[in-house]
Amino acid sequence: MPLYQPPDVHRPVLSQFSLKGKVALVTGGSRGIGLQVVTGLAEAGADVAFVYKQSTDTAATCERLQKLTGQKIVAYQSDVTDRKRIAETINQVAADFGHLDVVVANAGVCQNVPSLEYDEEKWAFINSVNYDGVLWTAVAAGKIFKQQGRGNLIVTASVSATLVNVPQTQAAYNASKAGVLQLARGLAVEWTEFARVNCVSPGYVLTEILTKQPAELMNTWLGQIPGRRVCDPAELKALYVFLASDACCYMTGSNLVIDGGYTIP
Repeated sequence: MPLYQPPDVHRPVLSQFSLKGKVALVTGGSRGIGLQVVTGLAEAGADVAFVYKQSTDTAATCERLQKLTGQKIVAYQSDVTDRKRIAETINQVAADFGHLDVVVANAGVCQNVPSLEYDEEKWAFINSVNYDGVLWTAVAAGKIFKQQGRGNLIVTASVSATLVNVPQTQAAYNASKAGVLQLARGLAVEWTEFARVNCVSPGYVLTEILTKQPAELMNTWLGQIPGRRVCDPAELKALYVFLASDACCYMTGSNLVIDGGYTIP
């Protein structure tokens, strides 16, 4: 079976961006980039489930987004590092919503550690979420997509997949994101009969990870970005909507960089 093509590729362009009738799931969706992705997908017409590991205000988040968008929003507590548990959660979402069209593997962590100070625990902390977690999410989603005959996986990678950030020391993070990027490409080729797979690679984004950094470090980063500012998480949601929609059905295996020009110099 060839890569999915919409029945009418000539329909008005803005209608191709609509996610009406689709069901999406976002891991790491309770805050930061993930929360904006949940918001954007719902604003485009999708019903959305989001997965969180630890959060205290998911009920309020669901209520707020449902009022804002008019769509069904449900939170599920799970753990992407646990293969069986995340599979059970994704299967439960598909059962609760009736189907599952889009999965965004967004959960991720970062930790600055000098490379000579890594031990098994520190190395596993990063890779179990950023790399293994994407795989287990993808495998569970892919089985559903194959059974349905169609699906869409979007992976949050990073500019760190293709360059080495300085001056921070984050070899494990960089390696995990590089691995995720190649993993997604492999899945894109393998899954063409039933799913598209693409990556988003943000640069510096104003999330909790960034706001906790020293001012002098932030100033260093700003000096490296041609755009001279960091990205607001809300500036990313439209890109995920694009990838989730029928507006780019011939796109698979791509990595879309959104970084204010950071990777150009």
